[in-house]
Amino acid sequence: MPIRIQCLVIDSHDCPALARFWADALGWRVTYEDAHQSVVEPPEGSPEVDVAPDLLFIKVPDDKTVKNRLHLDLRPGDQATEVGRLVTLGAQPAAVGQDDDVKWTVLADPEGNEFCVLPPLEHELT
Repeated sequence: MPIRIQCLVIDSHDCPALARFWADALGWRVTYEDAHQSVVEPPEGSPEVDVAPDLLFIKVPDDKTVKNRLHLDLRPGDQATEVGRLVTLGAQPAAVGQDDDVKWTVLADPEGNEFCVLPPLEHELT
């Protein structure tokens, strides 16, 4: 039976604001928004449409209190430039117990959800 991941659901206090952050961060688009949820999807016509899971932000009353059990890893072409851009969008450096010598950078989105920015791949996989 074919099955795919439709979306990743992310708890949020301000769904529209967090959806805009992630849409800007990924170069994606907000495709749905109401008082209780917002959806971010890949750009129309991109090869990621119907492949990459959507991001669904759901309004919840709870505050985030511990490290995420699931997080996104982003792999840009230029790690330092991308980290700077994400911080300009509202991300903050985050400590989740990583060693000082790791090659990735841990950031948190405006609501404190951690994610990693990885270095570029050194070679293309075939």
